Amino acid sequence: MTIIEASWDIFLSLAPWVLLGMFVAGALHVFLPPNFLSKHLKGRSGVFKAVALGVPLPLCSCGVIPAGLGLKKDGASDGASVGFLISTPQTGVDSILVSGNFLGWPFALFKVLAAFVTGIIGGLLTDALSSPKTPDLQETAARKETNQGSLREGLEHAVQILDTIWLWIIVGVVASAAITLWIPNAVFVELNSWGTLPAMFAVLLVSLPLYVCATASVPIAAALVAGGLPFGSALVFLMAGPATNLATIGALYGSFGRKTTTIYLATIILFSVGFGLCADLLITPPNFSEINHHEHHSWWATGSAWFLLGLMAYIVFRNTQRKLRAQNSKSALSEKSLQIPVHGMTCNGCVNKLTSALSAREDVAQVVVTLEPGQATVEGTIGLETLRDAIHEAGFETG
Repeated sequence: MTIIEASWDIFLSLAPWVLLGMFVAGALHVFLPPNFLSKHLKGRSGVFKAVALGVPLPLCSCGVIPAGLGLKKDGASDGASVGFLISTPQTGVDSILVSGNFLGWPFALFKVLAAFVTGIIGGLLTDALSSPKTPDLQETAARKETNQGSLREGLEHAVQILDTIWLWIIVGVVASAAITLWIPNAVFVELNSWGTLPAMFAVLLVSLPLYVCATASVPIAAALVAGGLPFGSALVFLMAGPATNLATIGALYGSFGRKTTTIYLATIILFSVGFGLCADLLITPPNFSEINHHEHHSWWATGSAWFLLGLMAYIVFRNTQRKLRAQNSKSALSEKSLQIPVHGMTCNGCVNKLTSALSAREDVAQVVVTLEPGQATVEGTIGLETLRDAIHEAGFETG
């Protein structure tokens, strides 16, 4: 079997669940009341609400940064924001469905429990031990209520979710195929011979700086376990990999400070290993010779895979087209246009989200948003403070 065949084999199992997760994400975006999240995320109960609402959201560590920082900016407590940032990237409806398909439903449900508990503990510790910064109340009060989204907005939101993770899905699928085909099982057996705990810490060292979404990390974790690592190491990888990376750590440090960042990392490290040990003792590993193969030739798996590839191709085309249009528009903007630094954008999905939000305004005639450097250039009748508010409403920070 070639690397392409092995990757396609894995992609067939992944695609239907990713599409279903996108549908759920779009539905949540449409039907949740306006500003519902920011109104309820204060105090100890706010931590529980933030985690409960964050667990099913299919946001990876890339997409969760502006969302979590946006909650903090809207007045949510540091504990609620950190609980959201810890739990949300570990799970998501798409990740739960894919985990159940690759690693079994007992493992998938245990993973949800682990993410929930870890987020609660991290949030409560943050509120108890850190010194939260007081949000700008005037800025928070200036936010305008928005109407609930339409079906079109829900679909666009679902595509934006895919925009933030599609590359990492491809990386995860190819990495899983490469692990399965090219790394001898003797390597995993040797790691396992060190003992369960050392093997988990080895996985932890790899996963902490890794930039991968919860969905894309599932096939990698399955390949590691199928190769011979302890079953609990899959949980370590699936908790620490999506919840931490260098970008997330840097954003946390800049917005919350050293103490909160330390609490965040310590919570993930300790509880990922602890829950990994519990999973190793309590859950029977699935039969990897049977898993991921029973649905590969079904029409809906094949159709889902091609449809998902089509969506990815559309995203690449749209991003390329928007980049070219932005280059042309930027040269046409007048000297009177407003230019403002934007922080928290980590991918093209973020650029598309902010561009769409600003373009929808009647007081904006033309807008160019760039990722490197992170900034928005706007032409129209909009004022600087109103522009700042509009960017904050979209979930990003301004310089």
